[in-house]
Amino acid sequence: MELSVAQFTLVSNMFSFTIATLGASALFFFLSRSSVAPKYRPALMVSGLVVSIACYHYFRIHESWHLAFAPSGQVFKETIQTFNDAYRYADWFLTVPLLMVELIAVLALPKAEGRSLLKRLVAASVAMIALGYPGEISSDSSVRWIFWAASMIPFLYIMYVLFTELTKSLSTQPESVRGLVSFARILILVTWSFYPIAYAIFTVTGKDPSGLVALQVGYTIADITAKAGYGLLIYFIAIAKSESEGYISEHA
Repeated sequence: MELSVAQFTLVSNMFSFTIATLGASALFFFLSRSSVAPKYRPALMVSGLVVSIACYHYFRIHESWHLAFAPSGQVFKETIQTFNDAYRYADWFLTVPLLMVELIAVLALPKAEGRSLLKRLVAASVAMIALGYPGEISSDSSVRWIFWAASMIPFLYIMYVLFTELTKSLSTQPESVRGLVSFARILILVTWSFYPIAYAIFTVTGKDPSGLVALQVGYTIADITAKAGYGLLIYFIAIAKSESEGYISEHA
């Protein structure tokens, strides 16, 4: 496969931008713990952990990209090193369940309800990633579509649970955060939709360079939004809930 200089540079720059965004987000979330009430601090810790894990994996992804392609005249050609997209799935396997933990932690639902919801969401997220990976590494479009369809089952289940169970929980949340919690569901739906769409585009285009670029850029945009952006929303929910409960920041 050959990539133009613009294609190679676009993906490289997206990876670099993601590393910086995730690293800065990690510092922000960890340093902002004292701004919220103690019971919401675990949510910010998990947010910081999520972007820290993702930052490390994007560093490895960026490194692998530069090893997999080398300049040759006016283009970049594949080297003997294969681009290792497994780093991305290793990241998702760790961070996607933690994204569910973030949401449940900041909602501070009753223990039994929160535990039940968390078990279902984490199990479904693990199944979604596990089913998607065999298709991701396959060069057979039929195999890719089969696993795409299989991974969409837990994906749709997660969306269903978020929109039904979290809607029920809205009545127990302070009025000041109901809009934020509702928006969190929409954010998950929109950002997570980037993943199957990017996967599908690459399956259709096959080994076409534009397909590879679209896949990597699509995944990267989704990761920035679903991790750093989502974590920021969790922070705002934690701040709003802390204020509604009369908590005064230690920095006030």
